[in-house]
Amino acid sequence: MALTAKSHSIAAYDIPERVASYDADMDLMHPNRHKMLQIVLELLPFSPDASFTALDLGVGTGFFSYVILKRFANSRVIALDGAASMIEMAQGRLGPMADRVDFRTGDFRNLSELLRGERGDLVYSAYALHHLTAPEKISVVSEIVKFLNPGGWFLNADLIIGHDAQIESRIQEIRVQGIVGRARANRNNGESNSNDERFASAASTRAFIDNLQSREHDQPLTLNEDLRILTDAGLKNASAFWLEYREAVTGGFKPL
Repeated sequence: MALTAKSHSIAAYDIPERVASYDADMDLMHPNRHKMLQIVLELLPFSPDASFTALDLGVGTGFFSYVILKRFANSRVIALDGAASMIEMAQGRLGPMADRVDFRTGDFRNLSELLRGERGDLVYSAYALHHLTAPEKISVVSEIVKFLNPGGWFLNADLIIGHDAQIESRIQEIRVQGIVGRARANRNNGESNSNDERFASAASTRAFIDNLQSREHDQPLTLNEDLRILTDAGLKNASAFWLEYREAVTGGFKPL
């Protein structure tokens, strides 16, 4: 679906240079995404040969969908992203499995139009929904609940913020220390991004993060706010299944 205008977060990712460095940056800035994907896989109540339709909200470079399609050989995925360049990266990563994927470019805020009344048993999203405001998020999750068949699951691996400013400040310090440490290890190992000056020091890392969050229009909520949105949108037993500092896997299922 063609959009008349792009949101700040979509435009930030629809840049070839940004997309090309995305996975390497994610491993530096969010190494927990590997653990979060494992949590999602452990929670899914499907047998390996189950046939179902899943929805990937923000397919990005295909990091989550690759593993879902590989684990469940009879599944198909509707993969949405606002950035066409991201979808191109996902198509390359998924390879032959892309034959089981329906790629669609569009804004989550128009989810009802993008889904065309279809239904499925799983919705998952990673590092995408924190770009939405709280009202936008409850609207999107409400559409997710409509998409899900009874008993279907929604699982979200995403960012949160601390409920207290002092706690949030300390978490951000830990975040920067971790990025600088991983970047230093990469330099010592002679990896391809070893000369990246963005992460050479705490000051340069903090400046890069602040600029990135401003350009992408990040709007993460507290864990309690996120869970309240899931509940208000109609998910049963909305829960936090995993949490570390400012990252969480949350979700629930549609009542039978």
